[in-house]
Amino acid sequence: MGRQWFGGEAPRARRFEKGDLKYVILDLIAEKPRHGYEIIRALEERFGGLYTPSPGAVYPTLQLLEDLGHVTAQQWDGKRVYAITAEGREFLAEREQVLTDIRSRVGTWLDPSFRGEVQATMHELRDLARLLGRGARGRHLDAERLRRVREVLARTRAELAAILDEGGTR
Repeated sequence: MGRQWFGGEAPRARRFEKGDLKYVILDLIAEKPRHGYEIIRALEERFGGLYTPSPGAVYPTLQLLEDLGHVTAQQWDGKRVYAITAEGREFLAEREQVLTDIRSRVGTWLDPSFRGEVQATMHELRDLARLLGRGARGRHLDAERLRRVREVLARTRAELAAILDEGGTR
């Protein structure tokens, strides 16, 4: 069972299956030639911040696609830019159903209302982390104030768990 994520399993664990990344990356490169970091950013944007592949996943996948003859790579302004080959286009065309299935699984990620709420929530979490980091560094916290901070966090966690449990399991 995957990690829980806003009332369901984590997107990566449930909707993005093993081997899907090569199809998604190749599909992105079919739109236009891209370098590795651009692919990472495009995927993060496409999935509304819910999925950001690591360079350790993207670059080996690009190498695999190059080894298979589905992409070529050329140096451009000091970056390795990948372009799809005719073989890569044929590979995608033959697996259009696979791409359709992937798009279907990740479709809920693309719902603008859901994505907007997730992005706003993640922004709030980052702000909270910054606040707590500044509080610990910039002020002299005594044991009593730190205990009160911990109690607020524990209550908040319990309230969040109750909200997330409202919908039951999927």
